[in-house]
Amino acid sequence: MSEHILVVDDEKEIADLIEVYLKNDGYTVHKFYNGTDALKCIDETELDLAVLDVMLPDIDGFHICQKIREKYFYPVIMLTAKTADGEKIMGLTIGADDYITKPFNPLEVVARVKTQLRRYMKYNNSARENEENPHEYDIRGLVINKDNHKCFLYGKELKLTPIEFKILWYLCEHQGVVVASEELFEAVWGEKYLNNNNTVMAHIGRLREKMNDSAKKAKFIVNVWGVGYTIEK
Repeated sequence: MSEHILVVDDEKEIADLIEVYLKNDGYTVHKFYNGTDALKCIDETELDLAVLDVMLPDIDGFHICQKIREKYFYPVIMLTAKTADGEKIMGLTIGADDYITKPFNPLEVVARVKTQLRRYMKYNNSARENEENPHEYDIRGLVINKDNHKCFLYGKELKLTPIEFKILWYLCEHQGVVVASEELFEAVWGEKYLNNNNTVMAHIGRLREKMNDSAKKAKFIVNVWGVGYTIEK
């Protein structure tokens, strides 16, 4: 599926030229010569990038950029006939990702569009991967990180054994779900659970001691009697 690019410029020759070059590269272009129509498109269309002229007859490009940033994170490239650093800084401050000064080579615009889209897609994929496979949990002051194998409670590091860390990590992974002792044992130790096995209970007890927590008034690891353990959301 081709990416959808918004192009807004009141100079028709420039807007038309950018449209031609972007379409030649396979992009779907939504072209407007004023800010009012562009804002309507922003609300109604799923866009991947915007190219905005600063000087428009009704609404300037800065205002449009601000409106985009209220809801969306896709890249914004500003076009301007001015070379003043102050205007460039203003555009970047309100959320623009890149700035091109007129006159320009349309091939440069296409190249900048490709660069910004690559960065955006890479960022989105990384963010999605981290969301689906998080490497750190922060639960009400309990921070546990899988990469550095460290755990902090209210800013103070907890010295956990590898087994204790695995137990706590597994419970954090299943936050809000009651994990049976059998499941916890088999996930952490990788062995078949036996009914008379009190290993999980003993390790949970040591974890609670290190966390200065108690079974009766647990702030983190809660007993669900006859079922297992949970860290509540």
